[in-house]
Amino acid sequence: MDIKTGVFYAVGVGPGDSELLTCKAVRILTACPVIAAPQTDSGQMLALDIVRPVVPLDGHRMLPLSLPMTRNRGQMDRAYADAAEQIAAFLDKGEDVAMVNLGDVSLYATSAPITALLQKQGYHTEMVPGIPSFCAAAARLGQPLVQGEQPLLVLPANSPETARMLSLPGTKVLMKPSRNLSSLKAALAGQSAAMVERCGLEGERVYSALSDFPERSGYFTTVIVKERER
Repeated sequence: MDIKTGVFYAVGVGPGDSELLTCKAVRILTACPVIAAPQTDSGQMLALDIVRPVVPLDGHRMLPLSLPMTRNRGQMDRAYADAAEQIAAFLDKGEDVAMVNLGDVSLYATSAPITALLQKQGYHTEMVPGIPSFCAAAARLGQPLVQGEQPLLVLPANSPETARMLSLPGTKVLMKPSRNLSSLKAALAGQSAAMVERCGLEGERVYSALSDFPERSGYFTTVIVKERER
């Protein structure tokens, strides 16, 4: 008799504050017997640390996924393929697997390539949305992202297209700016910009004006550029 394969859940856990986990995320993480979590070279599993205060993890099996932070496409593709293979081994035994993902699972998500690989192999997958970092950052700054008919653009800060798109109308969200912010600050000169680093995490820093921006920032940084009122 064939064993029914398990379900893979990509679960967004929000930007850092454990209280921002959705009820659905808590329910699925509590029910899944296997929890997969990205692990840095130093052994840290930040997405899992966010979950621990609100999800009882006793009795769950932990599956650390080695996903190095690199721009080497070949290296990352191999890491994603290896992670999908490890997850599939549990799914083949009929066990559901939930992978925790910082922020939302539809926005530059670590889980996205793994989800796509598992889908191609015929496994059933589900995405559980989480609160995006830029929504949490806007709340931390105490300001709405957009109102009325204003457009919203979400951009990778290091894209070659970003400088051009900064001239477009509406609010711009710049995700994961480089550690050297000098060129970005120059590009934003004269615009209304704010930045939140490590939103909801230990060491959170808020910069409400462009003039306050440091020369360097960490990986978990979001810049919000508001269109000046005319």
